[in-house]
Amino acid sequence: MEEFLCTTCGTQYPASSTPLEECVICREERQYINPNGQEWTTLDEMICSGKYRNKIVSEQPGLFSIKTEPDFAINQSAFLVEENHFNLLWDCIPYLDQETIDRILEKGGIDAIALSHPHYYSTQVQWAETFDCPIYIHEDDKQWVQQESDYIVYWSGDEKRIADGLVLHRLGGHYRGAAVLHWESGGAGGVLLTGDVIQVVPDRKWVSFMYSYPNIIPLPASTVDRMAKKVDSLSFKELYNAFNRHVKKDADKVVQRSAERYIAALKGEWFNT
Repeated sequence: MEEFLCTTCGTQYPASSTPLEECVICREERQYINPNGQEWTTLDEMICSGKYRNKIVSEQPGLFSIKTEPDFAINQSAFLVEENHFNLLWDCIPYLDQETIDRILEKGGIDAIALSHPHYYSTQVQWAETFDCPIYIHEDDKQWVQQESDYIVYWSGDEKRIADGLVLHRLGGHYRGAAVLHWESGGAGGVLLTGDVIQVVPDRKWVSFMYSYPNIIPLPASTVDRMAKKVDSLSFKELYNAFNRHVKKDADKVVQRSAERYIAALKGEWFNT
């Protein structure tokens, strides 16, 4: 019996003798099945290959990114946020080895895990079991959880305070339960960690929003307007996405003007082509 991992999205499935024909997460419009066919691996196979390691980088005081090298699956970064002796892992990555465990334990371990949306659930249960900590997932995305666990806490509503200074906000959009993390005292005026619920574009001067990134399916104007209004009530000056893109200043204003541009484009008011 093996806990198979999808090599395209990194989702881990419950132990079985054979994997599924197709990954449940990938066969839906917000992801994709590998054009060469569904492929699987296991965490043990990845570790035994000697090919992978996790790079842990200090982004600023109290914030560390964790990213697997070489690239694997979606290739997102997770973040370890340290706030008043409480360590929160924001989002998750598939690869977890003893070196990573030891380095995180040196920083005090993990007190909780919180997820932005289903594409980053990956090996979340393995991480929770290793560090003996709860996983916070919005109940609106419960159907996408492939490995149930007593460690999972399904939260409801639009806001969940995990600890002092660390608050989850459900924005919806990319997924119905899609959430962002507001690190209230982070940086110089607050930090928003968004996964790709809010995506930072290459020049870091704008952000964007999508229903499906690989299939380039936009969100409705009304949804983006609602997301922007929810974020407008939060105090933050910096924003990190899941792909090492960082809006370093005036991120609150960047989100609002980006939403205005997005909505104008969808309505045909921004350009004529």
